[in-house]
Amino acid sequence: MNIKALLEHIRMDMPVIVMILLVLFSAVAAIYIKHASRSEFVQLQQLVKQRDALNEEWGRLLLEESTWASPNRVEQQAKTKLNMQVPSSEMTVVIRP
Repeated sequence: MNIKALLEHIRMDMPVIVMILLVLFSAVAAIYIKHASRSEFVQLQQLVKQRDALNEEWGRLLLEESTWASPNRVEQQAKTKLNMQVPSSEMTVVIRP
């Protein structure tokens, strides 16, 4: 009889046990989701910082490129390193078909 009474008692308490388990599961799930959300936010902030740094570097590189490719600098380099010169009118030849 003792086992039968125990089983009857468990049947009566089963909805309470299920509810307690569901509440615990819900609490653990909420904690996990909050942790995952914070981790993703931290990663997002790091990626935003990295993006900003790369944009800054890109701006510096564009400025450097425009400096190196300026017409005055190209002409100066052509004169000094390649010994080039602007052709005079005597050096210009017109070819007619």
